[in-house]
Amino acid sequence: MRLTQIRDFLAVVECGGVRAAARKLGVSQPTITKSVRSLEAELHVQLFGRNARGIVPTASGRAFFARARVAHSELRKAEEEAAEIGGSSAGSVAFGVGPAFAALIVPQAVVRFRQQFPRARLRIVEGLARNLLPSVRDETLDFAMGLKTIAALDPSLRFRPLYRSELFVAARKGHPLRYARFLAELAAADWLTISTLDLPGGEMERLFATAGLPPRRPVIQCESHNVMVALLAGTDMLGLVQRQLMKEPSVREFLQEIPVVDPIPSVTAGIFTRADTPLTRAATAMAKSVTAVARGLARPVLR
Repeated sequence: MRLTQIRDFLAVVECGGVRAAARKLGVSQPTITKSVRSLEAELHVQLFGRNARGIVPTASGRAFFARARVAHSELRKAEEEAAEIGGSSAGSVAFGVGPAFAALIVPQAVVRFRQQFPRARLRIVEGLARNLLPSVRDETLDFAMGLKTIAALDPSLRFRPLYRSELFVAARKGHPLRYARFLAELAAADWLTISTLDLPGGEMERLFATAGLPPRRPVIQCESHNVMVALLAGTDMLGLVQRQLMKEPSVREFLQEIPVVDPIPSVTAGIFTRADTPLTRAATAMAKSVTAVARGLARPVLR
């Protein structure tokens, strides 16, 4: 089995056809077809079939794709890291960040990283942890930063906590409920939340349960820090926001805290990586830069 066979197979699956795969790889369609057929002959299975929409992977093809994608990613990283150590490559890192982390951590972390790897290629993807984790699992991303909102994590993944963040009730400046001191006074308001905080058993649910109030379903769930801040600043909605974000000018200028006396849950932020695969030198350096910046945000969480 050759690396080019795996590469060609993955391209056909990801591009949805031989023609698109050939265009992506810069080779001829007959070359791709021959490569895939030789792989099928070697594996003694049919990897692709056809339906009304065109070529699609069979059950065997889907199973092989899940493993081959990870294997190909590891081999690509091994090749890249060897070249980097030998001085012929600058290295690359791809990582994901949760909505708040793009503002809180990424700018300073990137500056730190580029002092050590000034020519490295960086790819940064923003999204909720639950949407980023499949890409960490298949090694499309080296790691992801986010909130740990579930107790049991996929065994293929590892979570390293960085800091614990307090949440506070945020509202636009001059909000009519700004003098409220109890959650019961805010229960009838419209609530906005980053989606991860509204999972069953999550912080939003625990917030009201601890105060002896029925669960409050948010009117709007969003997956963007900027959208959340804009909505809170431009409406009478209320939301739970990480306290560290009050350092950000866009938050401090337009939002204020409603200092309720009821206890508000905290959240744990950290880094998600694969449990069985070491990071490359460049990815390790990026993760260390993230950790250094995160430690400045709050007291680190002990392991």
